Amino acid sequence: MQELQHFIGGKSVAGTSGREGPVFDPARGVQTASVPLATTAEVGTAVEVAKEAAAEWGAGSLSARAAVLFRLRDLVSRASADLARAVTAEHGKVLSDAAGEVARGLENIEFACGIPHLLKGAHSTEVSTGVDVHTVLEPLGVVAGVTPFNFPVMVPLWMMANAIACGNAFVLKPSERDPSPSLLLAELAKEAGVPDGVLNVVLGDAEAVDALLAHPDVAAVSFVGSTPIAQHVYEEGARNGKRVQALGGAKNHMIVLPDADVDAAADAAISAGYGSAGERCMAISVVVAVGSVADPLVEAIEKRIPSVVIGPGDDPESQMGPLVTAQHRDRVRAYIDGAEAEGARLVVDGRTDQQAADAAHADGFFLGCTLLDEVRPGMRAYDDEIFGPVLGVARVPTYEAAVELVNASPYGNGTAIFTRDGGAARRFQREVTAGMVGVNVAIPVPVGFHSFGGWKSSLFGDSAMYGPEGIRFYTRPKVVTTRWPDPSTSEIDLGFPRTR
Repeated sequence: MQELQHFIGGKSVAGTSGREGPVFDPARGVQTASVPLATTAEVGTAVEVAKEAAAEWGAGSLSARAAVLFRLRDLVSRASADLARAVTAEHGKVLSDAAGEVARGLENIEFACGIPHLLKGAHSTEVSTGVDVHTVLEPLGVVAGVTPFNFPVMVPLWMMANAIACGNAFVLKPSERDPSPSLLLAELAKEAGVPDGVLNVVLGDAEAVDALLAHPDVAAVSFVGSTPIAQHVYEEGARNGKRVQALGGAKNHMIVLPDADVDAAADAAISAGYGSAGERCMAISVVVAVGSVADPLVEAIEKRIPSVVIGPGDDPESQMGPLVTAQHRDRVRAYIDGAEAEGARLVVDGRTDQQAADAAHADGFFLGCTLLDEVRPGMRAYDDEIFGPVLGVARVPTYEAAVELVNASPYGNGTAIFTRDGGAARRFQREVTAGMVGVNVAIPVPVGFHSFGGWKSSLFGDSAMYGPEGIRFYTRPKVVTTRWPDPSTSEIDLGFPRTR
């Protein structure tokens, strides 16, 4: 069994807390590694190393930073298969899904490679006689990221690519359930030329998170996770004077209008509801069937579920893998246990899925696809973020009732509408209260040069993640006003101008 270590100052560092947690292969239920759980003092050491590295890194040229990021992009691309295997081994998602995660993470490095352009400031001349004003964007210093188990490559790259590009040093606290992909990213960053101390990975649990939130030298914290923890991170970080972006949970709805292509909508519902075993913050968990489309849509989804191949993520035939831990599987199962008593109709019962049962014979954390019809507000299966392969169908009579249902949710992460009516789609994108909207696109995750973020209880703080918003979050503006009454001295230099 492997004993994992922190990555601080460009090298692996053994944990000293005496506390550790298990890392499992979810497909087989076997512990494969132990992860040290950092103390407040260990977090303090990482921050101290990062602070020292940030001073030199932030003062360096933009061209030099861009060159490092281009090398990192190349190395991550070449290591994409290794990263995907590491994700599958500890998270459980199938290899094709893990490869897709790595590819979306690469988009963020590619965006950050344009940092010389992204950090261009503004300049005004002659605001007064002989007076010029210009604005520059400067790094914050030490920034931290706390990332979830469901995307152990993509979400760290959402944060670290822009943070480092902007001239900060970054301390990453990945999920203790699947930390190996983050450690591999750190090794690749070192190989790319990221200076020692600019990227550090501290392994741990809530104690490490609270230590980052309290440390006076951490200027900003990025977080992705559940809504209760996101709210805690935001409130505690703000109380300690930090800039915070904290993405919380979701209950994403997909409206299907009567004119929609039922087969296309059913395919999308299966893909978005059961992909990665439902362990996505952008998963569709409620299909809102409008009027006459409800019966044929439920029938079409039900018909497709038996064809979903469930098995270990490293099996090329598998389409859906296990859940990340036995405890999480049992939590998801509990929602199915109580659904009928609350009034839902159990159309497909994932607890009795034969494929999942066969896969679970090796003690894996498997659960089959579940379809619940006639869910409504007030039911736990409707109200809560289940984060598993449970798809609910809510029936409403009209478009207006569908939008009202979506907007009444406390979450506002992502939503989608399936229709052939351009007018209805245009109206929906204006009327719905969610941060990311898909039109005939079930999972509208923005590309790397836009930004990711929900509304309402899905985002705490005023900044979305990655893209242009990420650049703004990891920098602060400085406005300089100048007057030069006399010409400065100069000298002749016939050499070619240098930028590095």
